[in-house]
Amino acid sequence: MKILVCISKSPDTTSKIAFTDGNKQFDENGVQYIVNPYDEWYALVRGLELKETLGGNLTIITVGNAADEAIIRKALAIGADDAVRIDADPKDAYFTAIQIAEYAKSNGFDLILTGKETINYNGSQVAGMIAEAMDLPFVSLATKLDINGSTARMEQEIVGGVQVVEANLPLVVSCAKGMAEQRIPNMRGIMAARTKPLTVVAPSAVEDLTAYVEYGLPAPKSAVKMIDPNNMDELVALLHNEAKVI
Repeated sequence: MKILVCISKSPDTTSKIAFTDGNKQFDENGVQYIVNPYDEWYALVRGLELKETLGGNLTIITVGNAADEAIIRKALAIGADDAVRIDADPKDAYFTAIQIAEYAKSNGFDLILTGKETINYNGSQVAGMIAEAMDLPFVSLATKLDINGSTARMEQEIVGGVQVVEANLPLVVSCAKGMAEQRIPNMRGIMAARTKPLTVVAPSAVEDLTAYVEYGLPAPKSAVKMIDPNNMDELVALLHNEAKVI
């Protein structure tokens, strides 16, 4: 089985977020990047579990520049066999999806996995766009995935229960919490990652359909107000007039 796992970088949640150029550009100075957790913990690890059970090869792919190779090596250390980097800055979800789809079309993958979303953009768009560009079935937000021959069986959480769906390979699946458990790379994996193949591919020509106009930070948190526990009228008034939660 040939498995392709799409990964992306995300700022570490402890990083200080700022913008430049009139709030039109993300300021990367001092930002520590990690593998997007949904891609790493769920898509990559489940892909590895399937490869270990069924045999085959697992390739990771990302759209990014040379600075992104640190996160690629981490994914290789966890267990991926080889990696592909599309040499371009990911402009938006459509651009990213088409770059991945163009590569995947010519390489005969049986299964393409992504995380359900990135923690910095929360778009949940790339996987569906890959499937559309490749004319493949797509199952989103899967919490379980098993393969039997050429059939994939997946579970999705729905209101009040679980939905079970089946689709034939090849297909695209976006992976949510519950799909797998995080793996920590060991020293052997870290050393092996240094020599695993990393192929750099020139980007395909893709029309820009969207552009980021402006970024903004959330409003700063207000100071804590201490209310006398015996003064319920003041508490109710603040919750109603200021917090507007009642």
